[in-house]
Amino acid sequence: MATQTNKDQFLGGLAKVLEEQWQVDASRSEVLKKMLESDEVKNSANQVETITLSELNTDELEALVEFIYSDGSTLSAKVKQHVRSLYFLADKYVILHLRDLCRSELISSLNPENALDFLELAQIPFDKVLHDAAFSFIKMNINTIASSEKFKVFVVSNPNLALEIMKASLTSKGNGYCSRCGSYKLYCRSCGH
Repeated sequence: MATQTNKDQFLGGLAKVLEEQWQVDASRSEVLKKMLESDEVKNSANQVETITLSELNTDELEALVEFIYSDGSTLSAKVKQHVRSLYFLADKYVILHLRDLCRSELISSLNPENALDFLELAQIPFDKVLHDAAFSFIKMNINTIASSEKFKVFVVSNPNLALEIMKASLTSKGNGYCSRCGSYKLYCRSCGH
């Protein structure tokens, strides 16, 4: 009967601690739970099994681990630096709480420079809350956003969204068009609005 070395005991203990912590987070994500319960992970009792999250770079992975070890009530400054990639990861691995926190951070940081990016981000996967927030922000700031170079690039890569933005901006109040019938007048004689 072979005896365990100190290194084996340390690595086994470390793996167990990490596995227990991931199990806590996995309980919030069916995808992570299935990954950790796979036969490959279970059959590696004497080995440290690696789970690869190839979509993350080292800094993003560190931010994810920091979030996992936190109480999960807020996002740290480090996590906020990588909020876009963690938003995607949270959606991919169905970590709903992290996705919701990332979405809230994205919405709170909306500005004319990133609103088009966030609208595009909300399309894959479709996130109605983020889409509506970015779309409303763009409508309110259409003059600034539509005159930017970024908008010209956006129109080429997202013609349907650009059309949706332009239609909405034409029917918005305060731009000289009637919000009810669409005629160009400050006071609409067609519908009295």
